Amino acid sequence: MLVYRYDLDRQPLRPLFREADDSEQQIDTYLELGTLFVAEDEGEIIGHLQLIPDNDTAELKSMAVVESRRGAGVGRALVRAALEHCRQNAAKCLLVATAAADTGNLRFYQRQGFRMLSVERDAFVASTGYPSEIIIDGIPLRDRVWLGQDLSGES
Repeated sequence: MLVYRYDLDRQPLRPLFREADDSEQQIDTYLELGTLFVAEDEGEIIGHLQLIPDNDTAELKSMAVVESRRGAGVGRALVRAALEHCRQNAAKCLLVATAAADTGNLRFYQRQGFRMLSVERDAFVASTGYPSEIIIDGIPLRDRVWLGQDLSGES
């Protein structure tokens, strides 16, 4: 598996972005932003991670791994590449947001060193392009959890 910065047309990767986000409206707002990394194996892109910088902070905006490769270290490799990129570009913090209902994502990000920061209530609503009644692991999709990882070496 190879992880590298991807500088080609992002439209062919839209199905991967859909794995990470249920709102086409939201994907349209950020698809072309920031830096994109992909994981490739035997010529096939099997995962992506998108970083969007903001001063001395970066946001891990979108990340997904094809279903058949989940749990095999692809996501960890993408996060390692993102952290290295952030450190090389003097970012002091890497942020990520995920659904409070997605306990698997919360567990994954905490295992990668992220810590809870805040909860944004009612982030996944019709006005932001999310269908009603999405259920994840038996929990209604409503709230967004923000996590962060300090890269300054101060904590």
